[in-house]
Amino acid sequence: MEESLKPLDPIFLELGPIQIHWYGVIIGVGALLGLLLAVRESERRGLHKDTFVDVVLFAIPMAILGARAYYVIFQWDYYSQNPGDIIKIWNGGLAIHGGLIAAIITGAIYARVKKISFWQLADIAAPSILLGQAIGRWGNFMNQEAHGGPVTREFLEGLMLPDFIVNQMYINGAYYHPTFLYESLWSFVGVIGLLLLRKANFRRGELFLTYVIWYSVGRFFIEGLRTDSLMLTETLRIAQVISIVLVAVAVGIMIFRRVKGHSNVRYLDSSQ
Repeated sequence: MEESLKPLDPIFLELGPIQIHWYGVIIGVGALLGLLLAVRESERRGLHKDTFVDVVLFAIPMAILGARAYYVIFQWDYYSQNPGDIIKIWNGGLAIHGGLIAAIITGAIYARVKKISFWQLADIAAPSILLGQAIGRWGNFMNQEAHGGPVTREFLEGLMLPDFIVNQMYINGAYYHPTFLYESLWSFVGVIGLLLLRKANFRRGELFLTYVIWYSVGRFFIEGLRTDSLMLTETLRIAQVISIVLVAVAVGIMIFRRVKGHSNVRYLDSSQ
């Protein structure tokens, strides 16, 4: 039975020589839904309705470039010998941390130019970013990547997973931890939590920093299960190191901004 299992086709559509991959389609859907969520909330918070459309026009291309550059840099031994593969993002290889860094820098520049509070933008965007990550992980599922170590079919069935997920986790003769799913579910729970926390009227900036902490904690533990981690040394996984740093930085920024009185404005306060 297992020998006859075939993976899902990673190609969404073929138009002559042009192939559209599920990986790109799923990431695009995640970005679109995240944008719609942010646009709706930004209007409630008193920002112009086109604010996030403008931000996304700059942030998404920069995030893709940042995510790819981050991945390529830490896999340079391979890409230095295969430079033609650098542009093949449809095969995977977009590092979330690289994309997040690029998007934050882009958002900060945009906010400065437009004279808008960066922290207000970041707070509004936080659930949208996490929603995009939650959906985007299913692109990894279609490519049979970002999985964990080997497990048994019985283990996967014990998780009450549908057959299409269990079967897709059968790769080169073995079943693997669906770590893409663990991270996706962790992120979806985080989205719900952030949407609920909006009503708690956090200090400005702290909703975004809470997102950073939530995602980083989940990523740290899930990364430990993965078999394709980018490595800093033979034993240090880059994503785990970055996750620890991000939690420390986020907590530090919260404390610093409170001590300095930079976070007296609340999330539900009018735009200013």
